[in-house]
Amino acid sequence: MGLAATPLRLSTTAPDFEAHFSARLQWSAEADAQVEQTVADILREVQQRGDEAVLAFTNRFDALNASSVMQLELTQAELKAAFEGLPAAQRHALQAAAMRVRSYHEAQKKAGGGSWSYHDEDGTLLGQKVTPLDRVGIYVPGGKAAYPSSVLMNAIPAHVAGVGEIIMVVPTPRGEKNALVLAAAHVAGVSRAFTIGGAQAVGALAYGTATIPRVDKITGPGNAYVASAKRRVFGVVGIDMIAGPSEILVLADGSTPCDWVAMDLFSQAEHDELAQSILLCPDAAYIEQVRAAIERLLPEMPRAEIIAKSLAGRGALIHTRSMEEACEISNRVAPEHLEIASRDPHRWEPLLRHAGAIFLGAFTSESLGDYCAGPNHVLPTSRTARFSSPLGVYDFQKRSSLIEVSEAGAGKLGAIAAELAYGEGLQAHARAAEMRMKR
Repeated sequence: MGLAATPLRLSTTAPDFEAHFSARLQWSAEADAQVEQTVADILREVQQRGDEAVLAFTNRFDALNASSVMQLELTQAELKAAFEGLPAAQRHALQAAAMRVRSYHEAQKKAGGGSWSYHDEDGTLLGQKVTPLDRVGIYVPGGKAAYPSSVLMNAIPAHVAGVGEIIMVVPTPRGEKNALVLAAAHVAGVSRAFTIGGAQAVGALAYGTATIPRVDKITGPGNAYVASAKRRVFGVVGIDMIAGPSEILVLADGSTPCDWVAMDLFSQAEHDELAQSILLCPDAAYIEQVRAAIERLLPEMPRAEIIAKSLAGRGALIHTRSMEEACEISNRVAPEHLEIASRDPHRWEPLLRHAGAIFLGAFTSESLGDYCAGPNHVLPTSRTARFSSPLGVYDFQKRSSLIEVSEAGAGKLGAIAAELAYGEGLQAHARAAEMRMKR
């Protein structure tokens, strides 16, 4: 095949390790100027011209010939027909995955974060009310590949949270509709679905048009134009995150079959030339076995060219002094997906602080988490796992503080509030508190 697919070989004992390692991690989330300008123009047009602009951009970018945005809405009957038209095995897999994702998020909802309140010694009630968002938009990629799993992972937590209406947008270049994506929308309980994508879809969800309702939050991954549009509409609506290229980091002690690890590295590399696959291992001989497995298995892969570019450009096979050092480096990377390919993964898991999702043990491939294990596969990328979390029920809810002050409490709190308000020069604040104090 002639593809150069070998990831960069590094060793933590080498004097130039830090320089090479830092360079390999570097990736900028900033879009180039042309992308930013294009997105700004699209969003402005959608905001000003609504359906007319959405239709023009969709016809242009997806090579369609629709005469109205209403033609681009998928009916519930179409979604159901797509589901019923699938082979039985696919229907079963979709329903089984949806059940597991729903069960996990139901458990997440019950585990905590709900409404609560208490009374203090003066009888004042203090607490928190948790309520779902009214309407959310989910973006599902539909260009180079179609992802029914993204429908489940975005729509089901919203449904479990109690969101009133879920609007899905998915591009259909050249009018090609993916039956699995439509079926997943049926299974997940999507309220309305439109075959639009790109920055125009984000703009339509954020601003609303005559046909497409305005939402309160937009979730789901997309290309550079989608990411730029989400960044620009944040504040008008909420967003989940700005997603970068996919990532996997494997911590290996040499006990997992090398072919398994090679294929796990492929599993992210096949997404995108910019995806990152890293192996950390204290066993130099095992690293060489994985490298040989990569070369041997690559020609079998349909997306071999993408995998090769990803591994050669951003991949790394890193020889560490120990598993402890491997864990330290992993925390610096804060990967989206972190596999512990070890005989005793629970020995190392307490040392790991930053990761979108942690996969424990040789049998736990990252791909199971992508589709059907249950936890959400929408995860923080580009080192944002240092401060961000996976998508979940909590992303589709918001909290309101509850305060009910008793008459006795008004006297005690009023004196405090009035004192501070006068100090800030806000007389009406102070008087409003004083009027409620017992005379």
